[in-house]
Amino acid sequence: MAKDDSSRMQMLGSQSQIIGEIQAIRIADSVKMATLEREIRELKSYEQAKKKALQREIDNTRLQDSIRSLDQRKRIDSLRQIEHGYPVVLFPHDTIYTIYSNIGAFTPKERAASQEKRIQELATDYQFNPDSLVVRPSETTSDICYKDRIIFGVTDVDALWEATDRNSLALRNKAKIAAAIIIYREETNWRTILKNAGIALAILILFGTFLHFMNRLFRLIRRKIESYGATRMKGFNIKGYALLDTNREIKIAVFITTILKWVMILIVVYFTLLILFGLFPWTRHISDTLLGFFLNPLVAMFRALVIYLPNLFTIVVIVFVFRLVIKGIRFLKSEIENESLKIPGFHPDLANPTFQIIRVLTYSFMFVVIFPYLPGSESPVFKGVSVFLGVILTFGSSGSLSNLVAGLVLTYMRSFRIGDRIRIGQDTGDVIEKGLLVTRIRTPKNEIISIPNSNALNTNLVNYSSDTTERGLIIHSAISIGYEAEWRLVYKLLLEAARETEYIEKEPTPFVLQTALDDFYVSYQINAYLKNANIQAFVYSHLYEKIQDKFNEAGVQIMSPHYERDKEIVVIPEKYRKKHK
Repeated sequence: MAKDDSSRMQMLGSQSQIIGEIQAIRIADSVKMATLEREIRELKSYEQAKKKALQREIDNTRLQDSIRSLDQRKRIDSLRQIEHGYPVVLFPHDTIYTIYSNIGAFTPKERAASQEKRIQELATDYQFNPDSLVVRPSETTSDICYKDRIIFGVTDVDALWEATDRNSLALRNKAKIAAAIIIYREETNWRTILKNAGIALAILILFGTFLHFMNRLFRLIRRKIESYGATRMKGFNIKGYALLDTNREIKIAVFITTILKWVMILIVVYFTLLILFGLFPWTRHISDTLLGFFLNPLVAMFRALVIYLPNLFTIVVIVFVFRLVIKGIRFLKSEIENESLKIPGFHPDLANPTFQIIRVLTYSFMFVVIFPYLPGSESPVFKGVSVFLGVILTFGSSGSLSNLVAGLVLTYMRSFRIGDRIRIGQDTGDVIEKGLLVTRIRTPKNEIISIPNSNALNTNLVNYSSDTTERGLIIHSAISIGYEAEWRLVYKLLLEAARETEYIEKEPTPFVLQTALDDFYVSYQINAYLKNANIQAFVYSHLYEKIQDKFNEAGVQIMSPHYERDKEIVVIPEKYRKKHK
């Protein structure tokens, strides 16, 4: 830091020296042109050749002076980037003018401090008369004087920094000094001080009164909350869970009012101090600082908002366009679901999941388009957070992505729907949820099983319900009957058992197949149609009951599994069977 300051001062000194040298040359050129013009006037009329030579020399000198003036201006403009000058102030916050250049060994800072001290001496002089403040030009400076005392001098380099001439700058600074001293005298006389002190006292009394009534008001509000809450507040419940009981609601309401009370007090304290410090010139800079704490963020926010408005309008247009696109796609989805619009090879039940996928992709693309217009999108913090989230998603969602892809594949394969009876691996049940990551089924025992979609895609999946509405599900059961029983009788008994079983369809009619001729018995299979695959267990149980009843009544022995009776078949009386149904 010290090295930077040293380099800066060295550069300022070098540039100021060059500007001074250029100014000295310009002054010498001015003297030279005045001499040449006098010689021209003194020449005789017949000395035209010498007049032309002198005029050419004057024109050349003027050209060089213009070039040097332009060089001076460029150097001063370059110095403005690193030198902001030293203000000359009367009050700690009132800047009269600014010093940029040095005079000899006096730096701009030292010149500003010296001039500030002399102006303050004038301000404390009760006999000060603004008319006694005058400008007296000299050979190299224009001096601002009060009576017989020189306050300070204005140089040509000072005038160059202000883009004017020396005398004009001196007159301007003199007027500023006189005005500042008059204001200072008006604000520091005893009448003004007494008046402002009275105003400050009145403000403090009002502030104390405000605090008193504020405390009384909020005490009253607290009592009202407690009395009202005891009779009216019933708590806050979410689906039977008591998130807040009466006591908690009262405490929260009291806490909110307390916070509101202190916020109001702090706001009033802030503006009270702002007014009090602004009454007196010696503390007005504190008032300006306090006001800056409030206004500067608002101004910065307003400027940022104004600068951001074009990007904001762009984002609004982009969102509006994408919303229209989503509405159009939603309309097409509704038309396909209602089968008003038919697309060959595309089933209506795929319309909603396809719409959800397209909507996610569309909104993702919209975010990508909007991202460069978001405030702070180019900041390193924003980019770092984006990279961090990307890394987390990459390493933490590999399994989820596989399940997500499998869920999409299962959706478009149309393997099952909500409510279907399916079997995935060894698990059988009704589909109750068809998610992007898992499929949930409810078994006949009311067990909820969550199966990852990747597992469902990579194993055998049986759907019992997909064709039940149109063709029906064929339920079947195999039994073994000895060779002594005539197969026609077996057919008759099996068909009667199937027809008497509840929920089995009469059309198409049940049928029997012989599946094997084994060593000791014949294997038969009864097949029947069922329209509701979700009640298979009940129908099978009822079918087994009917098969046993029919074969027992007919005296036909069921051999499976390898069973043979030695005693007579016992047939349960009809009245006893009805009694225990």
